[in-house]
Amino acid sequence: MTPLQRYIAEEIATDHLDGLMSRREALRRLGLLGLSTAAATAVIAACSEREQTTTATTENTTDTAGPPTTETQPPSAEPPGMQTALPTAAVTWAGPTGELQGAWAEAPDARGAVLVIHENKGLTDHIRSVAGRFAGIGYSALAIDLLSGQGGTGQFADPADATAALSKIPPEEFVANLRSGIDELSRRAPDRKLAAVGFCMGGGLVWRLLAAGTPQLAAAVPFYGPTPDDPDFAGSKDVAVLAFYGALDQRVNATEPVARAALEKAGLVHELVTEPGANHAFFNDTGDRYDPTAAADAWRRIQEWFTAHLA
Repeated sequence: MTPLQRYIAEEIATDHLDGLMSRREALRRLGLLGLSTAAATAVIAACSEREQTTTATTENTTDTAGPPTTETQPPSAEPPGMQTALPTAAVTWAGPTGELQGAWAEAPDARGAVLVIHENKGLTDHIRSVAGRFAGIGYSALAIDLLSGQGGTGQFADPADATAALSKIPPEEFVANLRSGIDELSRRAPDRKLAAVGFCMGGGLVWRLLAAGTPQLAAAVPFYGPTPDDPDFAGSKDVAVLAFYGALDQRVNATEPVARAALEKAGLVHELVTEPGANHAFFNDTGDRYDPTAAADAWRRIQEWFTAHLA
């Protein structure tokens, strides 16, 4: 398996172990990635063993993190930024190997512009809403569809098929398309500083953009994204990085020290935030792990970061 396929396979296994899907559904989705039943079973077993180990470790260290503060925002409250979100429009542009698709939200008198990179389910309504939320606070946003080469996310009736298709795309193609997205963003928001924000798989791709050298960016915000092996961020100098992790997301958190060391070595301005009591995908208000308190805190921190580094 490629690193991306392994990451997605472990995410599926973890979802099953956390009770978010049945074993049958997990095996089906792992099969779509190309894993045999035996290989899929081995992935689930390995993740189960790791969860048991990290649970024991967490139980011995819970006092240091402090109690979660989920009572500060009612679960029924609107997701952060939705009150002022602007609509998005479907757009296309010429990519390196063909037409790319996306959702564009233009902010009046934009203070800056943001490339939004989706999770492993493709360009969903949730990600479109995130682009609209950025526009609503003064930053024009372009949410790219990394399944454009396969006809776009809308071609996949089953989200699991979209995930499987994404897992087969090589990192080099992702980076090339993302760089094209940055160029398109610059064209649509001329003379504005640019940022990249990604979630889950998209968070990992933000790290890959930094490792590939992307000096066009002024800011980067990866949400719970796995750090690539031995990254070198020297080619992305002057990019200010704000990264988010969930305290319960031990699988991705294990890569945080690698990110921190690479950021320090490259001399990039950075802040790595671990939200207490939150899990992977805590910002996705359409998912089972949504944490309104962590999402609200992250939204506040992003706005402060953009004011300092993007406006």
